[in-house]
Amino acid sequence: MHVFLTGGTGFVGSYILRELLASQHTVRLLVRRSEDRMPGNGRIETVKGDVTDRTSLAGLMRGCDAVMHLVGIIEEKPSAGITFQTLHVDATRNVVDQARADGIDRFIHMSANGARANGVSGYQTSKWAAEEYVRSAGFGAWTVFRPSVVFGDPGDDHPEFTSQLANSLVRPFPVLPVFGDGLYEMQPVSVEEVASAFVQALTNDRARRKTYCVAGQERFPYVRILDIIARGMGIAPKPQLKQPVWLVRPIVQTAGRLGLLPITPDQFEMLLEGNTCDSTDFYRDFDLKPIRFAPENLGYL
Repeated sequence: MHVFLTGGTGFVGSYILRELLASQHTVRLLVRRSEDRMPGNGRIETVKGDVTDRTSLAGLMRGCDAVMHLVGIIEEKPSAGITFQTLHVDATRNVVDQARADGIDRFIHMSANGARANGVSGYQTSKWAAEEYVRSAGFGAWTVFRPSVVFGDPGDDHPEFTSQLANSLVRPFPVLPVFGDGLYEMQPVSVEEVASAFVQALTNDRARRKTYCVAGQERFPYVRILDIIARGMGIAPKPQLKQPVWLVRPIVQTAGRLGLLPITPDQFEMLLEGNTCDSTDFYRDFDLKPIRFAPENLGYL
């Protein structure tokens, strides 16, 4: 297929781009800057545009067989116009509307685990609104993926949750602060599995008009996640100091909102909620090679 790809220069997107090429698809890659162009590969065509500007997308998808929309953010920067509403809801609406205008009938969308109308964060509610727009747009074949936390070698400084925890918490602190009891669970999934499923969805009839929870096969409490990351870094797990949620929450709500902490209020609430789901359908419908969240698979740290 000839696939129009947004977000292909990001962490997950770079893996999906490689998987598309390995599966013999051709790619029309949307970039915002001319310097992001990828010369030297006859199966990648780069086009310049901005998902926040519908007019810049006019006609760019014409002749493609499918659209994969991956663009998203994990932190808002309102002063720069970077908000969940703009990058999740409005941008998705722009891409969907242009896809329909250009005759695309197959759309694959990157959402996030926990997306729902009554989420604990603007991140979750904006992801839900974007999903709903995709589902209601009239595509003959759409697939929505909701990844949990995704791990894997981030390459050129892409944001990736184990690297962020390693660099902002595990490496610099002799004792690791933990919010509450630290027993809230995560279900990490490898970026290789995510990329493989996205590409398989192009031709997998079981994935038509379906929303998938995308998470690994094991759940870990947050305190164990920190230990696994430390071992992946090649160091011994560090002591942990648990902080009462009632004491920490007002600090995060103020200092975190001002950018004075390595965690935002939205991220704080989502962390305490946990990040798990039932991934049975994901592993049943796609041919995947599971990669365990284990120290031996975190050598990139």
